[in-house]
Amino acid sequence: MNLLPQDVLVMLKLSVARRTRWTYDQLGVALGMSMSMVYSSIRRAAQARLYDENRRRPVRAALEEFLVHGVKYAFPPDIGTVTRGVLTAFAAPALKGELLHDSGAEAVYVWPYPEGDHRGVSLSPLYKSVPVVALRNTRLYDALSLLDAIRIGRAREQQRAAEFLKGMLRSDDAPTA
Repeated sequence: MNLLPQDVLVMLKLSVARRTRWTYDQLGVALGMSMSMVYSSIRRAAQARLYDENRRRPVRAALEEFLVHGVKYAFPPDIGTVTRGVLTAFAAPALKGELLHDSGAEAVYVWPYPEGDHRGVSLSPLYKSVPVVALRNTRLYDALSLLDAIRIGRAREQQRAAEFLKGMLRSDDAPTA
């Protein structure tokens, strides 16, 4: 059983959530997925040793390693044309002004979303519901946009985004495993 992109979304949601109690239905509604998709995601993550079924939470160290070193290879983004959408990667609030990309000019990447407020280069989200989910949950938005910076950035940019993402996953607000 291989991991799917939505599995990463579910693990990120559980990692940055302020609440530690959840149901499959609650996660499904929050992430724009069916309850059965969330259940399957958690099963795959457990099999990949990214999720501890007994403690009902992600295994932080394993998830960190996968997010920083594996996601960019397992789920490379598609970069498209200029479109309307939700800011991500270097242009998103989590990294705004922190990094310069593309020879000193700050690139504006967006997840395609017709109701988005910004125009930029299209960057495929991990899962189709990401733009909507991100607009409803600031912490998850920050985590997803940092992950995109890791997915498309150069070494220094990846390192800086990884530091921020690890800080989010290790914060007192996030459950640890």
